[in-house]
Amino acid sequence: MKEAQLKDVKATFSHVVDEAVAGTPTVVTRHGKREAVILSYADYQRISRAPSLGWLLTNSPLEDGDLPVRVRKPARTLRNPAF
Repeated sequence: MKEAQLKDVKATFSHVVDEAVAGTPTVVTRHGKREAVILSYADYQRISRAPSLGWLLTNSPLEDGDLPVRVRKPARTLRNPAF
């Protein structure tokens, strides 16, 4: 992944987009701070489709006993129980 200043990206935007489509995203900086990333639409679609928590849990390779038993007692006691 390459890095370029915003002023340079503005001047060569078409070229930066062509590089992103070809597989080379660009990190855009402004005043030395990373502000944005230009990447291909295909890459964006791939990374924006994160699986849901439900899907991850149902497709997990975990078996019974892999996770510790949940302790249901309070983590702390309240100092002022009036609230």
